[in-house]
Amino acid sequence: MADELSQAALDYHRYPMPGKLEVTPTKNMVNQRDLALAYSPGVAAASLAIAENPACAADYTTRGNLVAVISNGTAVLGLGSIGALASKPVMEGKAVLFKKFAGVNAFDIEVDTLDVDRFVDAVSLLEPTFGGINLEDIKAPECFEVEKRLKAKMKIPVFHDDQHGTAICVAAAIRNGLKVAGKNLEDIKLVCSGAGAAAIACLNLLVQMGLKKENITVNDRFGIIYKGRVDEMNPYNSAYAIETEARTLDDVMDGVDVFLGLSAPRVLKQEHVKRMAPNPLILALANPEPEIRPELVHEVRNDAIVATGRSDYPNQVNNVLCFPFLFRGALDVGATEINEAMKIAVVEAIGDLAMREASDTVVAAYGGKAFSFGREYLIPKPFDPRLMTIIPPRVAKVAMETGVATRPITDFETYQRQLEGFVFRSGMTMKPVFELAKSNPQRIVFAEGESQRVINAVQILVDDGICKPILLGDPASIQQNIDNYGLRLKVGENIEVIDPRNNPEYQKHKVAYYELMCRKGITPSYSKRVIATRNTALAAIMVRSGDADAMICGVEGNFISHLRYVRDLIGARAGLIDVAAVTMLILKRGTYFLTDTHVSVNPTAAQIADNTALAAELVSGFGMEPKAALLSHSNFGSRQNEHSEKMRQALQILRDKYPDLLAEGEMHADAALSQEIRDRLFKNSAFTGEANLLVCPSLNAANIAYNMTKMLADGLPVGPMLVGTNYPAHILTESTTVRGIVNMAAFASLDAMNRKR
Repeated sequence: MADELSQAALDYHRYPMPGKLEVTPTKNMVNQRDLALAYSPGVAAASLAIAENPACAADYTTRGNLVAVISNGTAVLGLGSIGALASKPVMEGKAVLFKKFAGVNAFDIEVDTLDVDRFVDAVSLLEPTFGGINLEDIKAPECFEVEKRLKAKMKIPVFHDDQHGTAICVAAAIRNGLKVAGKNLEDIKLVCSGAGAAAIACLNLLVQMGLKKENITVNDRFGIIYKGRVDEMNPYNSAYAIETEARTLDDVMDGVDVFLGLSAPRVLKQEHVKRMAPNPLILALANPEPEIRPELVHEVRNDAIVATGRSDYPNQVNNVLCFPFLFRGALDVGATEINEAMKIAVVEAIGDLAMREASDTVVAAYGGKAFSFGREYLIPKPFDPRLMTIIPPRVAKVAMETGVATRPITDFETYQRQLEGFVFRSGMTMKPVFELAKSNPQRIVFAEGESQRVINAVQILVDDGICKPILLGDPASIQQNIDNYGLRLKVGENIEVIDPRNNPEYQKHKVAYYELMCRKGITPSYSKRVIATRNTALAAIMVRSGDADAMICGVEGNFISHLRYVRDLIGARAGLIDVAAVTMLILKRGTYFLTDTHVSVNPTAAQIADNTALAAELVSGFGMEPKAALLSHSNFGSRQNEHSEKMRQALQILRDKYPDLLAEGEMHADAALSQEIRDRLFKNSAFTGEANLLVCPSLNAANIAYNMTKMLADGLPVGPMLVGTNYPAHILTESTTVRGIVNMAAFASLDAMNRKR
């Protein structure tokens, strides 16, 4: 490892505090009563309930979502037997992956013993604490014995990731690689280099899936594993001993369909690759240096399909594709074990996902490159968020079907939404919007139709039946992006494309634009140019003319430039001074709405009142009761100046014009979000609990609050959503993701539906 990288890694682990984990309470403990409930005397109620019914532990403790990552440090990554203490950074890292990818709480435990009996005794005694055991970095053959004995003693899942996580990911890659190669698992000839824990587990799982044992040859550092061999033999590798005169890897490579490498660098030579069967599948998984580099394979075989364990080559086989999501599903049904059927379910889930289009999160994480199933994309990327939504339900269902689930899931639709909510965090909040949008899909025109983000979003929208997309842009460029991403969009079938420079309704749209703008200094000749070259203007005219039900723009370009066309061509409702922007922020603690985040620089009291009422309508549309807090540097009259007075005036206008709206102010943001704080200052608040609609006094305040909260609290934004427009029109920002575009398209559809009622 380079000195620079080593120092960076050390700094990463040391600062701002040592290690990668901390314990964070899930309950507030701010007063004596909280302490009385959390500990003595209140905690006795939970303890007694569990004593009476042990299954209640999943209801009253963290056990149902807690995994132990356990090692003795005898086979750590590529470092070897470095000891239990030195393995701790690795185990902490594994625990972090559990949390990051699947929301599973995990704690690392390093057991300082090489004795199998002592290790098994120590781990088995931890069963009351954990819902599952993830064994890690234990050398073979001891790891086989450890896992076997722990599984027999414990009634919770015991999973050695080095074995079974690797096996699942390898099996998924082989499954899909054989699809690409046009071969069947039952018919292939496989050579495995390596006979450690991972290799044996891979072979066992592949045999379970249909690979014939007689078609497997295993080679390790002592040569071919043959019947009668004495060196380095044990009950686990002996299961793959064959009758053969072959003694080296060189002796067995003729006509091989699959090479599986879990051994050492550079053991596979170009001469071996040349002798393999047509369309050979090579998994060179030694890390960091594989058994053979992909470029060396391709020098001698242009038909070879290659996978490695490295992220800098296509087809990375990485255990993170598996273990967090497998445990997620197992824990959620209280599984007593992880059986073979559950493992195969994960293999199939991973394999099936690779055949779908890659998400925007994946594309962004990998330099903007789109992925489609084929020779260089056999299995999903580790950062594909859809793993969370696909693997756990399959695992849970199989656990229930095989009789190992103690808490069966009765409502898989709700469970699916919970998983989606974890991944995107918009899943739960947006669910009603999506359901309503799908019930009556509207025509949504996208001004930036050539944008890759827009096109990827449109594929999701079409698949889910959320809207009828219309893309503005050059048809050739749009088709090229569709092809580049391997999407299934068909112009004229599931999407409409309009070329602004060759628009069949050009004359109508030009006239409509001129009629709206002729008294604002716009000439007929200028109208021609605008409608042919300004996609936002064309989209707005299409909505006004009834050629589309709603418009979305702003994915590219400056917000204010788009706003100009929306103001001129869409306009504000009668009685309103201007439109306003509302942005929804989905945080871990809940969902909140901020206004006006993007439009009015210094709104008047009357504007603020109207904007609040419009935003409250929007909040209600998400199935939430709006509670509006008019924010200020002043708390209920504590400061007397023009700024605080503006918010007090806005509140009075609200109460006069919208008496049923729950609104209060002027107040600090902390008072808005805490009834306890608010009650100390003002006991007659118009609403209880915390506000969910935060009304700011200026664009400056709203935009700063929105962006700061989004970053500091890891918030997921939806919007900005324009309110107060004559027709459904929404301006996004250049940072909007594909998921954000999908969310806004669903909202725009609902907006259009509501206006037709």
